[in-house]
Amino acid sequence: MKETPALVLGIGNVLWADEGFGVRCVETIHERWELPPGVRLLDGGTQGLYLVNDVCDAERLLVLDAIDFGDPPGTLRVLEGDEVPRYAVAKKMSMHQTGFQDVLAAADLMGKSPREVVLIGVQPAQLEDFGGSLTSEVAARVDDAIAEAIEQLRAWGFTPAPRTSPAEPLMGPGIDRRRYETERPSADEACRSGDPRVLAWGRS
Repeated sequence: MKETPALVLGIGNVLWADEGFGVRCVETIHERWELPPGVRLLDGGTQGLYLVNDVCDAERLLVLDAIDFGDPPGTLRVLEGDEVPRYAVAKKMSMHQTGFQDVLAAADLMGKSPREVVLIGVQPAQLEDFGGSLTSEVAARVDDAIAEAIEQLRAWGFTPAPRTSPAEPLMGPGIDRRRYETERPSADEACRSGDPRVLAWGRS
């Protein structure tokens, strides 16, 4: 039996607008739901291959992420099993960023892939707004993605319950969604799009 019966993993970079969707989803799950023993919630951020041990330890894996499906912005998809490794990373924001399919491939090579994998992905609208919040199209799908995640956990035999008392913050001060979105500097004070030379590397 693996160490983690079910891992709920949010991945992405909250500094680049819709790229932070998966992380914001797990943050909100943490705020609203008590997860039962056996379910681990993890903000995977942009850790890339550093997540491979967490994935290898999981019997079942539920991933939330922003994915470039080529759909209209805000479109939500749920993929299962063999469909999941074929998805494309929404965008690499740096040359060293590893696609999550590389993490799944590494786990497979080690002979320790999760028995079941489900991906809840949203089509991003904006990825080049440095310091930006989720766009309205993507923010509107957070609750839907969480509802899908909770139903998936129930289908796996787990029983999440609505939280009745405030949770300790999952994110560090200033990075939690509420403060991050309300305390953003003006466009005159902070860059919005990043260095185009660096962004060009990410697209290559």
